[in-house]
Amino acid sequence: MALLNSAAILMTLAALFAYLNHRFIRLPTTIGIMLISLCLSLLLLLAGGLGWIDARPYVVWLSRDVDFYTTLMHGMLSFLLFAGALHVNLNDLERQRWIIGILASVGIILSTSIIGGLSYLVFMALGLKIPFVYCLLFGALISPTDPIAVLGILKTSSAPKSLNIKITGESLFNDGIGVVVFLVLLGIATGGQDLDIVTISVLFAQEVIGGALFGLFIGYITYLLLKGVNNYQVEVMLTLALVMGGYSLANTLHLSGAIAMVVAGLMIGNHGRVFAMTEQTREHLDTFWELIDEILNAVLFVLLGLEVMVLTFHTEYILASLAIIPLVLFARFVSVSLPVMLMKRFRSFTPNIIQVMTWGGLRGGISVALALSLPMGDQREVILAITYAVVLFSILIQGPTLGRVIRGGR
Repeated sequence: MALLNSAAILMTLAALFAYLNHRFIRLPTTIGIMLISLCLSLLLLLAGGLGWIDARPYVVWLSRDVDFYTTLMHGMLSFLLFAGALHVNLNDLERQRWIIGILASVGIILSTSIIGGLSYLVFMALGLKIPFVYCLLFGALISPTDPIAVLGILKTSSAPKSLNIKITGESLFNDGIGVVVFLVLLGIATGGQDLDIVTISVLFAQEVIGGALFGLFIGYITYLLLKGVNNYQVEVMLTLALVMGGYSLANTLHLSGAIAMVVAGLMIGNHGRVFAMTEQTREHLDTFWELIDEILNAVLFVLLGLEVMVLTFHTEYILASLAIIPLVLFARFVSVSLPVMLMKRFRSFTPNIIQVMTWGGLRGGISVALALSLPMGDQREVILAITYAVVLFSILIQGPTLGRVIRGGR
């Protein structure tokens, strides 16, 4: 009952904030909802500071009842990734496979290393004693672009098709790889595993390659089931079962559920859409998953806005955030520039691609969720506060101005 009450509160706030944004602010829905949620949180904090009303205990209760990490990583993420991949054209993705693959793998490792090294220097300069491995952990959780934030913003941008597919494809795949890097480093930080290239390679193959093969398998099984029935209610339920059951089973088998959902979504959205569905089924399927996508995005960004009330911000944390935000952008610039410059010898790219993909590398709820999964302690408190600051900058500053950067590159 408590969980139902919490879900009712979040859904009510999401609907109200979406209405206010649509009527008065007119920002992209995800940005508008998070901005209103953040403003409400700051007003409540101010009211508490002035002794008018102390709403913080209620938000703390809500955040504990709806655990952010569990809700996103073991609930919302499967639906959002599948819904995002459902509308990606496989032929377009295949044409950009090399740049997407390099950005989602080499780019993540390069960015993790740069952010880890530079943030260690920043922490030392500010007197914050953060072990180097925790700096690398911060680099791993903040390096992947968030598919939820990216897809939400790209809906309202006017990016050229080839550029759109690069940003979308990278955001869908680098999440799974970023989580693997994070888990390896977390094992080292907590003393659970040694830095062994064989262990890392096996974990990578199991999570990433295994997740992709598993997604292909469950996607194909669902495709066969869809092909054998002509009833859109049953077909929509089959895709829902694919997402819920497939993601849960992938995690149980220690495979990347995120990558499995992306691959399955691509299979159903392309092969399944063409060969296993009638026009009526396509319309109902698209409507259903678009609605799921919008609702979960709205609730997620309400949660993100409210999260500021349960974080701790000291002066050192704020200074560190101000220093690290440009460093994160710099690491993104380098991790995009090197692959693009190397590949320019063999193929052409959209003008201003480096600037657009640097600014379009949005961070979101996944980074916050990973920061929340860190072991309790001073390191977690620092990293969580800075992660939240980077995410705020990414969504509220980079997101609304991405369209301007894209138009400036034409």
